[in-house]
Amino acid sequence: MNKKIGIIIGIVLLAFLVIGASSAGFLDFLGGNGTADNDNKTLVVGFDAEFPPYGYKDDNGEYVGFDLDLAQEVCDRNNWTLVKQPIDWDAKDSELDSGSIDCIWNGFTINGRENNYTWSKPYIDNKQVVVVKTDSGINNLADLKGKIVETQKDSSALAALEGDQKSLADTFKTLTQIADYNTAFMDLESGACDAVAIDIGVAQYQINQKGSNQYKILDEEISSEQYGVGFKRGNDELKDQVQKTLDEMFEDGTVEKIAQKYNTYGVPGSLITK
Repeated sequence: MNKKIGIIIGIVLLAFLVIGASSAGFLDFLGGNGTADNDNKTLVVGFDAEFPPYGYKDDNGEYVGFDLDLAQEVCDRNNWTLVKQPIDWDAKDSELDSGSIDCIWNGFTINGRENNYTWSKPYIDNKQVVVVKTDSGINNLADLKGKIVETQKDSSALAALEGDQKSLADTFKTLTQIADYNTAFMDLESGACDAVAIDIGVAQYQINQKGSNQYKILDEEISSEQYGVGFKRGNDELKDQVQKTLDEMFEDGTVEKIAQKYNTYGVPGSLITK
C-alpha cells in the first residue's frame, strides 16, 4: 500500500515539474514577466502612428518612417526583433513605465523632458513652424493676430506657444489643441482654423500629400528642439547598446543614407552629426 502511495506521489510531483517547466518557458518567451523587458531580444518601440516622416502608416497599411527605419537597422545589427507598437501619445509614459514598450522613438523631444527619461544622444534638430493657406494673406507671425491657430496636444509647438512664445499665442483669437495633425489640416482646408503650428518635417509631409501650391510654411519659426530616443529612467543598459549601434550607423554613413529616403521632408538637413 505504501509503495503504491509512493508511486502516485512521484507521478504527481513529476507532473508539477513538467507543468512548471512549460510555464517558465512560456514566460521566458514573453520576456520573463509578460512585458517588454528585452530579455527575449525583442525591442518594442512605442510611436505615434500619425507623425510623419518619423512614424506613420503608408498607403499599403504598413508602419514606416525615418525613426522606425533607424530602429529596424539597430535591431538587425543586434539580432533583435523589432516590434512597432503604435501608442496613444497621451499615454506614452504609462506605456513605458508598465513595460509595454522598451522606448519611445518617434520624433521625441528632449528639451524640457531631460530629467523624465534616460535619453540617447540627440540626432535631429527640429523646428516648429506655422502652415497657412497660400492665399490666406498671412505672411508672418504678426499676421496671426486675431486668428484661429491649431496644434497637436502635448506637442513641441504647443509647448513653445505656452512657454517662450506665449506672447505670440496671446495675440491669437484662439489656440486650439487637437488630437492629430490630419485633423488640423482638414480644419485648415475647410476654414475651421486659419493656421497650424507644427513640426517642420510633418508640415512638409502634409503639404506634399495635399498639394504644394495649396499651403505654405511661414519663414519665421516658432522654436527649435532636439529629438532623441527616450527610455525608462535607469534603463542605461538598453540605452547604451542602442546608442553604440547608432554611433556605428552614423560613422559608416547608414543614418545619412536612411535620411535621404525622407529628403522631401527635410530630414537630412536636420541631422545632428556630431
